[in-house]
Amino acid sequence: MRKDRHLAIQLRRQGKSYNEIYKELCVPKSTLYLWFKNNKWSQDIKRNLIKKTQILARPQLKAMALANKNKWEIWHEKCRRDAAEEFARLKGNQLFIAGLMLYWGEGDKVIKNGIVRLSNSDPAMIKVFHSFLNKVLRVSAEKIVIKLILYPDLEETVHKKFWSKFLNIPLTQFRTSAVITGKHATRRLSYGVCSIEVYSRELKEKIFTWIKLYQEYFTRGSCMV
Repeated sequence: MRKDRHLAIQLRRQGKSYNEIYKELCVPKSTLYLWFKNNKWSQDIKRNLIKKTQILARPQLKAMALANKNKWEIWHEKCRRDAAEEFARLKGNQLFIAGLMLYWGEGDKVIKNGIVRLSNSDPAMIKVFHSFLNKVLRVSAEKIVIKLILYPDLEETVHKKFWSKFLNIPLTQFRTSAVITGKHATRRLSYGVCSIEVYSRELKEKIFTWIKLYQEYFTRGSCMV
């Protein structure tokens, strides 16, 4: 038996890892693997080393998770502060208020998913919300995604073209439509349901903040009448 193999076995039985053995004997880890892979006692040592590493890593992982959570909360708070500053400038804009009211009533309310989403079958309502995003909030066209929900008797290509022309949004911004079947597989909605989406946690934080600020603003105004 090679002398270094004999020494490697001694070190391994002492509970040393491949890295530790390599540092002492300069035996490549690939060679150590070949020497020990079929030894049950070596596999038991490996499992014990893994458990020990996991136990030692737990406080570090918790600290990292907490630091990451704090970092994102600071960022979310900054979004809310920015929104409060912008509200003073935007509250007199009728399109801004219209967009907020539409989102308050029809928009996605799950803030953690980071998706600003409003769905409706009324083309005029979707157009107002698109103008709110594009003209007031300056969301670039390529960040606005359109998805349609259609009944089986509605032709996807035809209805994509309708919404594209009505909203002045290129077809490249449309995603695959969803087809649903109701109690009656007949056309119930002339143009289907249109879902207009922007993937932005920052924007969603701001919209939620603006809605809250508008509630306070409206309540103060009502009290003064």
